[in-house]
Amino acid sequence: MSLEHLFSPMPIGTITLSNRIIMAPLTRSRAGQPGDVPTTLNAEYYAQRASAGLIVAEATQISQQGQGYAWTPGIYTDDQEKGWKKVVDAVHTRGGKIALQLWHVGRISHHLLQASAQAPVAPSAIRAENSVSFVILPDGTPSNQPCDTPRALASAEISGLIDDYVRAAKRSLRAGFDLVEIHAANGYLLDQFLSPNSNQRIDQYGGSQENRARLLLEIVDEIAQAIGANRIGIRLSPGGVFNDMNHPQSETMTLYLAKELAQRGVAYLHIAEPDWAGGQTLSAEFRRDLRLAFPGRLIYCGGYTAEKAEAVIAAGIADAIAFGRLFLANPDLPERFRRNAPLNTPDQDTFYGGGEKGYTDYPSL
Repeated sequence: MSLEHLFSPMPIGTITLSNRIIMAPLTRSRAGQPGDVPTTLNAEYYAQRASAGLIVAEATQISQQGQGYAWTPGIYTDDQEKGWKKVVDAVHTRGGKIALQLWHVGRISHHLLQASAQAPVAPSAIRAENSVSFVILPDGTPSNQPCDTPRALASAEISGLIDDYVRAAKRSLRAGFDLVEIHAANGYLLDQFLSPNSNQRIDQYGGSQENRARLLLEIVDEIAQAIGANRIGIRLSPGGVFNDMNHPQSETMTLYLAKELAQRGVAYLHIAEPDWAGGQTLSAEFRRDLRLAFPGRLIYCGGYTAEKAEAVIAAGIADAIAFGRLFLANPDLPERFRRNAPLNTPDQDTFYGGGEKGYTDYPSL
């Protein structure tokens, strides 16, 4: 099968991609300690994968409050910014393009990760059931622990939260990133605001669909003022059930957001499909409606093969496709697609934490 659409160039925001094979953001829990700082090992990992049309780097907390897993990188200190610059420079040296995903986990956290062992924050004080946070116990043991019950963010705290996102976006551009992606998917803070099962506020950020979408759109507007809307992508997960999400009208919310984001001229919309975590498959009707609502660059992510990716791009449903675990195990994934070559199998035991093994030692062709 020809992959001419998958390998065609694509303008997106302020840059042009050499192909439409996107590396999805993948949490690997290998930031340097102390300080959750990206290292030369991280730079090597991303540089190995620079043949992607665009790398979306792993979810990166915008503040200590936004962290839900040990050893994930941040973008709120000078050392973290310098560490990310090493990563970006390594990718650019190989001719690649890279975006940073801005992350606040909200209630998917634990007091051991928070300043002064405080409770995590969320739209409402509702605990995420059957959800875990990865922490370092007082005796030094790494452990998955049930998420703590959060406290509800006060209305007066919202402006400071927005400022954290803006500062993180500015740091990202200073580090050299081509774009930023706002993480509003997978049951983390901004997704928690979108869903009525986790957002039961009675102020201007709760209740109606418009109110629940307000925080995300205000963050987009403020970041756009700081760095330009054409440098911003947004990730959403309609129908997602990960991290105790249950939003029966999530497709309606996604279409509303798509129209609002299209008016703002953002660079792209990135859809994390729900079936990987047990959600229902997105319908063909919803995909058509989303294409009409958002005429900008539309990226899907969800267990695609090269052939399926080519088909949906050729059909106009998507502009590009993101690949996660395949890129984790195949640093030269585009070339393997081009040659129809065998693919390395991901080693799940080395997904999170550790060093080179299962990270930078997967063979290229």
